[in-house]
Amino acid sequence: MTAVLEKPTQQLTPKEPRQWKGPAVFVAVAIIALVVMPLVLEPFRLGLLAKYLCYAIVALGIGLAWGQGGMLTLGQGVFFGLGGYAMGMYLKLNDAGGDLPDFMVWSGVEDLPALWAPFGNPVFALAMVVVVPLVVAVLLGTLVFRQRVRGAYFAILTQALAAAMVILLIGQQGLTGGTNGLTNFFDFFGNDVAAESTQRGLYLTVAIVLGVLYLAAWQLVRSRFGRLLLAVRDGEDRVRFLGYNPATVKTITFAISAVMAGIAGALFVPVVGIISPALLGVVPSLELVVAVAVGGRFALAGAVLGAVVMGYAKTYFSEELPDAWLYLQGALFILVMTLAPKGIVGVATALRARVRKEASA
Repeated sequence: MTAVLEKPTQQLTPKEPRQWKGPAVFVAVAIIALVVMPLVLEPFRLGLLAKYLCYAIVALGIGLAWGQGGMLTLGQGVFFGLGGYAMGMYLKLNDAGGDLPDFMVWSGVEDLPALWAPFGNPVFALAMVVVVPLVVAVLLGTLVFRQRVRGAYFAILTQALAAAMVILLIGQQGLTGGTNGLTNFFDFFGNDVAAESTQRGLYLTVAIVLGVLYLAAWQLVRSRFGRLLLAVRDGEDRVRFLGYNPATVKTITFAISAVMAGIAGALFVPVVGIISPALLGVVPSLELVVAVAVGGRFALAGAVLGAVVMGYAKTYFSEELPDAWLYLQGALFILVMTLAPKGIVGVATALRARVRKEASA
């Protein structure tokens, strides 16, 4: 009788730490990001961290689409740019105070283009940050996934889309600022963009948005839709034979990742002070994919961690070894994909499992 009563207690005890481990880690990271970092980092470094967190939002979407859904997207810079330009257009019109933005004057534009006029309204601009990437992703996903385009073909298609986006932006000097893009922002909803208090507030905003989106993505992965998404990744044809439509599942996930990238682009503009074609082309998109792979594409936390780690590494090595960074990045990607395909998170998980096994032996 005593043995029977003790058995449930022995089963419940090891489960309690696991149940609280995830939320505890999230709260600890949130405290470090929202309280510790603003206190210990100087304004310049805090601004860099805010930039890394913007990239982490994009990486979170890539982790959702690629790691959970098996869609290797090499063109997230497109959606990042759509959100960034939507925010940049509002900021330029706000700074102009009813006149033409400075780059339009230099380009010889005499009247404000009809495309720009609605972006003088902040509500419209903020709505377009979400709506435009969402619509583009839904249209692209509907056309592509219904034709059962996947794997390398889908990756190449998104990469070509990013290249076409850059060519389009550069060719419209009077409309988009051309190669230089949109820059020289001074006012952000009534606050001086360059002020330390504004930059600190922007950092906190980016960190909170990242936390909210992470929780939303985490809940999505744990839901019935998330399990269906994993099934599509591991056996799309089997899911189709069971009566589900994989194209719909993939389109929804692709659209969610696009919205995340658009939000990241909108936050990036006031944080860094520029949005240009150089920030949303093929190379930046590939760098984000590399970051997700390094962190661990099968875990949402790995995507976020990889973006922050790679962002810091790029800054450090660009300062110390500017000519070697690209080679180091390529070598790191090759090593991770060959020796640790599950990234940093996968290595940490394997080590933890090995320690537990040795401790219980």
